[in-house]
Amino acid sequence: MTIPALHEQTLDRLFTLKGRVAFVPGGYGGIGEAIAWGLALAGAEVVVAGRSAEKAQALALRLCEAGLSAHGLAMDARALADIRAATDDVVKRCGALDLLVNCIGIQREERLEALTESAFDEVVQVNLKAAVFMAQAAAAHQAAGAKGGRAPGRQVHVLSVRAMLGMRDRGYSAYCASKGALVTLIRQHAVELCAHGVTVNGVAPTVVRGEMGRHWVDNPQTHQRLLERIPLGRIAEPQDVVGATLFLCSQAASFVTGQVLYIDGGITATQ
Repeated sequence: MTIPALHEQTLDRLFTLKGRVAFVPGGYGGIGEAIAWGLALAGAEVVVAGRSAEKAQALALRLCEAGLSAHGLAMDARALADIRAATDDVVKRCGALDLLVNCIGIQREERLEALTESAFDEVVQVNLKAAVFMAQAAAAHQAAGAKGGRAPGRQVHVLSVRAMLGMRDRGYSAYCASKGALVTLIRQHAVELCAHGVTVNGVAPTVVRGEMGRHWVDNPQTHQRLLERIPLGRIAEPQDVVGATLFLCSQAASFVTGQVLYIDGGITATQ
């Protein structure tokens, strides 16, 4: 068998996102913003969405001021009608939807003895149910795009190491349950959508420096505990999640589907 030689032009085609349209719900959060910048810098036209239209549009403006292509729109992940309308709006604005990068996620920390139905339902609704219907809405446009000759679509969900590991001495029932279920959902969607060439994968970081991880990083005791648990000996930065996400969105990952890449400095290798 002859193995084709790789050269610079081939590598460029493998990793570029030029001409692709990326929908990034939750794109103005710490990890989401880093991913939005990465997608745009790789050549994608990026649509950032979230509950705050002002925040989404502000990030889109910063991207545009940097010479990149971006839009911002409002979307409440708790409302199915909002998810469908926002997804359709992406196609109306940009002509297609190639990449779904779901950065939406919340935590309502309650220990088991004090766990409330309302908190549990909210976390599952945002972290899991919304993912199902964002995937559904995006897949319809990705399938249509493939029929129209566009390159196969990509779906990437941002999870957490809590998809695999419980959290000692903290109230993580809802969060761990939702993220763990999302792993299996990724596998199911991967096999359902392969008929359209759409790949479905996840990235699962440990604590990342930023607003959501601030209560871990700014506390000297929990910060030190994190450093002791992470074999690479440092806290994850938002940009650590970007490279893995861009890979899974690119042609280079065209034969990767149903997988979760743990971005954890080695934590899951030791558990």
